[in-house]
Amino acid sequence: MPRKLDLRTGKPVWFAYRAPRVPAARLARDARCDVLVVGMGISGALIADALAEAGLSVIAIDRRGPLKGSTSATTALVQYELDQPLLRLVRQVGKDRAVAAWRRSRLGVANLAGRVRALGVDCRLAERPSLYLAGDELDPDALAEEAQARRAAGIAAHFLDRRALRDGYGIGREAAILSPGNLTLDPRRLTAAALLRAMSNGAKLHAPAEAVRIAHSASEVTVETRDGPTIRAGHVVLATGYELMDMVPRVPHSIISTWAMATRPRQPGWPDDALVWEASDPYLYLRRTRDGRIICGGEDEPFSDEEARDALIAEKSALIARKLHRLLPAVDPTPAFAWTGSFGTTPTGMPRIGRLPRRPRLFAVMGYGGHGITLSQIASEIVCNLIEGRGDADAALFGFG
Repeated sequence: MPRKLDLRTGKPVWFAYRAPRVPAARLARDARCDVLVVGMGISGALIADALAEAGLSVIAIDRRGPLKGSTSATTALVQYELDQPLLRLVRQVGKDRAVAAWRRSRLGVANLAGRVRALGVDCRLAERPSLYLAGDELDPDALAEEAQARRAAGIAAHFLDRRALRDGYGIGREAAILSPGNLTLDPRRLTAAALLRAMSNGAKLHAPAEAVRIAHSASEVTVETRDGPTIRAGHVVLATGYELMDMVPRVPHSIISTWAMATRPRQPGWPDDALVWEASDPYLYLRRTRDGRIICGGEDEPFSDEEARDALIAEKSALIARKLHRLLPAVDPTPAFAWTGSFGTTPTGMPRIGRLPRRPRLFAVMGYGGHGITLSQIASEIVCNLIEGRGDADAALFGFG
């Protein structure tokens, strides 16, 4: 059985923009497929699309429906920069694994950009640099060392001192790392496009449909749904975010609450509309939309319960607005949208993607931290490679072993 929680509350900015409708029918009778994907958020959508494009018969189910979970809670800063700075991750998991994780993340962003273009839908994709500002977690000297380590790993990173940051971007902080090649997009449009293309390649979408019992054998997986019909699949992929099924290993995993707001449109921009985030705890992160809204979030806290989290929306959005105004005084920081959501993370910030121990036909994707869209793309690559029998160079890096 999955853990059931409210994934988001409030009014996310993405509802200001129209997304394509994704039809999903009720599961009326027993079904059979090569792969069953449980979850139709960003991860489930990208995985279903990759598997259907590979020619496998795919069924996707969701207990809510397409795009109705945490998809709308994201601020969609699509970065290859993991939650843990490279040097800190080296200390946690070793140099080889840390560098491999950062390199795969960089490749994931590039692959996602190509995939979005192949989908042939306008999900407001734009390539943007990012500015990682010095803060209470990394001072200017530590940022300079981090930039050097990234360059040594083959990942572009430019250190900006106070003067270069002020002259180039008008931001009065001590230092920053400038990283090219990150992305912004509309997450609801991306998810809808992936699901619709999966359907065009033969995938069947069913919602509301909740998996309540999973049994596995050497030859197939049987999934019972709450309303009665059973699905038999060659493989099952659990893409349910932090609403984990009982059979998923309890690796070190925690739930974090985050809050976000968005301004009115037509706010003044800054050079390159760079993504901005801080080396601080808690940290501020922000981006600008095509119509000039500024989406800004942060003030993360350990999750306690939905009621306590939701009660803080007004207080947290006001605090975020004040921080935004201090950083960019020319901006009107008044929130036009404010919302909260929760996400799972691991101590290293690295995801868990792969086969479940002793259940080779069952896969799970979890622990995505603050850069879930990038890691959802990586999950779609790894899961598809493993199910098709090709293997993946980073399967062990992110696996449950």
